[in-house]
Amino acid sequence: MMIQNWIHRIEEGGGLRYLKYGLMVLFGAALLVGYNLRGFRNMSNAEAMDTAQLARNLATHRGYNTLFVRPFSMYLVEKADAEKNGPPVMGDTRDRGRIREQMHPDLANPPVYPLMLAALMKIQPKAQHQAAGTVPIWNRAGRFWMYEPDFIIGVLNQMMFFSAVIIVFFMARRLFDRETAWTSAGVFLGTDLFWRFSISGLSTMLLVLIFLGLSWCILLLEKSARDGQRSPVVLISLAAGIGVIVGLGCLTRYSFGWLILPVMFFVILFAGQHRVILCLTVMAAFAVIVGPWVVRNYRISHTAFGVAGYTIYEGTTYFPEHRLERSLEPDLTRIRYTQVWDKFITNVQACLQEDLPKLGGSWVSAFFLVGLLVPYKNISLRRLRYFVLLCLPILLIAQSLGKTALSEDYPVVNSENLLIIIAPMVIIFGISLFYILLDQVDLPARQFRYLVIGLFCGFICLPAIISFVSPRTNAVAYPPYYPPVIQKISGWMKENELMMSDIPWAIAWYGDRQCVWLTLSAQKEFFDIYDYRKPIKAVYLTPVTMDARFLSQWVRADEHSWGSFALESMMKRELPPEFPLRRAPAGFLPEQLFITDIDRWSSTNSSSIPSQ
Repeated sequence: MMIQNWIHRIEEGGGLRYLKYGLMVLFGAALLVGYNLRGFRNMSNAEAMDTAQLARNLATHRGYNTLFVRPFSMYLVEKADAEKNGPPVMGDTRDRGRIREQMHPDLANPPVYPLMLAALMKIQPKAQHQAAGTVPIWNRAGRFWMYEPDFIIGVLNQMMFFSAVIIVFFMARRLFDRETAWTSAGVFLGTDLFWRFSISGLSTMLLVLIFLGLSWCILLLEKSARDGQRSPVVLISLAAGIGVIVGLGCLTRYSFGWLILPVMFFVILFAGQHRVILCLTVMAAFAVIVGPWVVRNYRISHTAFGVAGYTIYEGTTYFPEHRLERSLEPDLTRIRYTQVWDKFITNVQACLQEDLPKLGGSWVSAFFLVGLLVPYKNISLRRLRYFVLLCLPILLIAQSLGKTALSEDYPVVNSENLLIIIAPMVIIFGISLFYILLDQVDLPARQFRYLVIGLFCGFICLPAIISFVSPRTNAVAYPPYYPPVIQKISGWMKENELMMSDIPWAIAWYGDRQCVWLTLSAQKEFFDIYDYRKPIKAVYLTPVTMDARFLSQWVRADEHSWGSFALESMMKRELPPEFPLRRAPAGFLPEQLFITDIDRWSSTNSSSIPSQ
């Protein structure tokens, strides 16, 4: 009798709905576990490791300081100090780069995402640090398999991904109907590119959530202003909320701040008689959120956005690859506007040919682009689509101007892929066109409609389906990152000692040691840091340098390049006589090279590289 009553409550009392939700939760959990078992990799993106180590510094009360030191960041700090206190005199060995006795202030990352990761590390201390391979569950067959903090950060981003799926569902249902909502959420969930971003450690999934929140508030503001049924106080509150959201997006990724332009334009066009006060409110709220951070950056470096403010110069003919960030004394006066223009034209052409057609991570973006020819009777729908269209060229321009060598090092899945932010809205509008076209087709039976919808979603989600059934990928992103080795060599160093490497972000995250990016020169700039800023106690070169292109990156790079340094060390089995680091452990060459000042390991496992 009890069982019958329970079944009756499920069928008649709404219990079936909870059962459906429970099955959906189980399905999402199965997807999460299945994808991570087959597709998860330890962090392979430099920016992801950079923000992770910065978050750990915040969580361990080290302040907003970085262990990953860029030579260009040192230049900005020194330049600001010189403008404030005057240039150093001859022989002055004061702390010009602020790294001699203290950590270097971070001038590359906005604060929102690192703060979120810091909160995670406070709640889950294992997300801070773990000796690689020390916990059996993170090993496989006795060998290192997965780095636990990387996995925890990945799960956090996957939770944001699933939250975005839910918001996409409710957004699509508000704009269209339940059928469009379910399909939009399913296609978004089944897009392989978003799964790849969710395990990258980047802030992209947070930005997707922020943009969805911004779109929802824009929709509410437009409807409220058009109906005229809400008080001015409500409209001002919505405008302030929009300004706060754009500000938080800007402090998550600086380039997101450019969306204040389409937001202002939209408010001017569609906010009705209160447009002026609403525009001022949006700008004021945006300034209140962003302003204090800009002041902080200016106080340290006399720039509004630190290193990020100079990305427009990276990728030009004078600063190719990562040359600017690795420069200790860059000559910025040699940059001409024609070089920036050439960079923009080259990148915008590539975006139009490659990035725009796959805007939504799949060919559903084609439905969105074709759907621009279809007028909507619903005014809110039309205007929200106008907002997405206003954002599109702004993000396209920002992506083209801000593109650096990171996009070449990490194709597609990188922080410079800005168009992916608006992809959920593209999916919603693209799916709506699919249903408009489907309604025009005369199918013989209702079941055929479901078949067409299933085939449509299956083809769109096919890359993700293949990812789930394909052989398991190697979780270790080597070359060049192998956490056990990085932690081993970092463990040889004292906490306050400085290293130099071609993967300083990995040393900072996996090794928890201060590391400066490899300078352009193995002579002048190396000794400028060694003599006048802080002694460099070790140099660690990985396949990034050791396996670089021989002619362009070793021979032609510079007479004193690190490629030439590595080549001389391997071929002649000796170092330049004036080089201060003389000791090297056995077993690293030819893929890697680690040299330091003293024997920091067991003498039975080390060898000395003789001088000339």
